[in-house]
Amino acid sequence: MSKRKAFVLRLDPETFKAVQKWADDEFRSVNGQLEWIIHKGLKEVRRLPRQNPEKDA
Repeated sequence: MSKRKAFVLRLDPETFKAVQKWADDEFRSVNGQLEWIIHKGLKEVRRLPRQNPEKDA
């Protein structure tokens, strides 16, 4: 099982409602939607760590 870091995120109610609607439209939880948004943003700006499968073996 992958390890995950829990933290508190405070959003204004209108932003939360917009994310919640977007998540509902894509059949995701709000948490899953936020993870997807963050991952997509990091990928677009090439900030994700490189995956090296040989290193994990």
